[in-house]
Amino acid sequence: MEKTLTLMIKSIEELKSAIERGDIDTVVVGATDMQGRLQGKRIHAPFFIADTLKNGTEGCNYLLAVDIDMNTVQGYEVTSWESGYGDMGMSLDLETVRTLPWHEKTAFVTADLVDHHHHDISVSPRAILKKQLARLEKAGMVALCGTELEFIVFNDSYEEAWNKKYNDLIPANQYNVDYSLTGTARVEKLLREIRLGMAGANMIVESAKGECNFGQHEIAFRYLDALATCDNHSIYKMGAKEIASNQGCSLTFMAKFNEREGNSCHIHLSFRDKKGNPILAGEAGDGLSKEGRSYIAGIQKHMRELTMLFAPNINSYKRYQAGTFAPTAIKWGRDNRTCALRLVGHGPSLRVENRVPGGDVNPYLAVAGMIAAGLDGIQKKLPLEPAFVGNAYASDSEFVPHTMEMAQKLWNESAFVKEAFGEEVQKHYSNMAQVEIEAYGKAVTDWELVRNFERY
Repeated sequence: MEKTLTLMIKSIEELKSAIERGDIDTVVVGATDMQGRLQGKRIHAPFFIADTLKNGTEGCNYLLAVDIDMNTVQGYEVTSWESGYGDMGMSLDLETVRTLPWHEKTAFVTADLVDHHHHDISVSPRAILKKQLARLEKAGMVALCGTELEFIVFNDSYEEAWNKKYNDLIPANQYNVDYSLTGTARVEKLLREIRLGMAGANMIVESAKGECNFGQHEIAFRYLDALATCDNHSIYKMGAKEIASNQGCSLTFMAKFNEREGNSCHIHLSFRDKKGNPILAGEAGDGLSKEGRSYIAGIQKHMRELTMLFAPNINSYKRYQAGTFAPTAIKWGRDNRTCALRLVGHGPSLRVENRVPGGDVNPYLAVAGMIAAGLDGIQKKLPLEPAFVGNAYASDSEFVPHTMEMAQKLWNESAFVKEAFGEEVQKHYSNMAQVEIEAYGKAVTDWELVRNFERY
């Protein structure tokens, strides 16, 4: 790992030179799908320079119309058997070039999904975020963002876990290692390689720490502009799993693996003006500006109808249990981890932490939702209720939707969603939820077998 870290590529000119020297022989081109996964191609480096650099590449448009198992499903207007499942372009964003140190002589470029006229496909996650960033820029603001992504490590390889049907897996830590240096030391070989790998991929790594569930850990990265953060998030998620696999173990980002604490993905978001001055911070007693109060009010107001963007799977909703550090009450509070929205920091560092998203979140969609809601609050000058003090789990506030069916209904009926994202996006992601709901409805779980096989 240390040897590969000496090669850090941050521009297309540096990539060209590395390819000419023979230091890079493979360029991965990846675009994020609805499920938040990077999909794409590994391109022979000389061909990348000769052709792909100018023309991009392409892929079947079913990448935005499949379930998590890559099955073609019905109900999407963007593509179907009737329309022939044609191609869509992968247009290179050359600002995203970097190395992937955990793969020998390999670089990576993020791509936008575009149609035959080279226009962004409106339902692609990166395009959805870019649209909201453009709205924010028009209003004279930019978004800074950080994501805190938790995962659980197992001593079993991915192949062993599959063969065991993900039962009786051995966690890398067999007790709660939250903040435990001994606990992180047990898996430092993995954590270190992930940290060094992501640093070599142009990410600013801050730290690693243990979390509450057995084998659960978190690696933190410095905040960046929102698009860069989401790009990094996707690469980190892919890379962490690949590094774990190389070491013969496995890790999962699924929102709720077992009855203990789930994997969260807390999202920190703030707005600044184009000169870099903080928008949210003010001189009042709570440290908020008028815009900052309206910003929080907007996110709070639209939280329920946007929950599908924060919780995209059936499993996501099983996180929302009282006393598990996953929120149930849509309240905001100053440094209060029982609230869905936690205000943290002071002055330029003041930001809102959205604690609703889980580890399975698609960062582009979640951040787009927060930007749209916060901007709506600012533009409409929405008033903000007082900060909640105490245990929000015991409050009588509105609650985070507890099922995907409820979240889908709120999404479908939302005039705000239609206005902010467009009818096409609203219908597309409603269908994604419907596919998930129907698949779960047909499944017979291990819990049901144990409960019902003999006793009924």
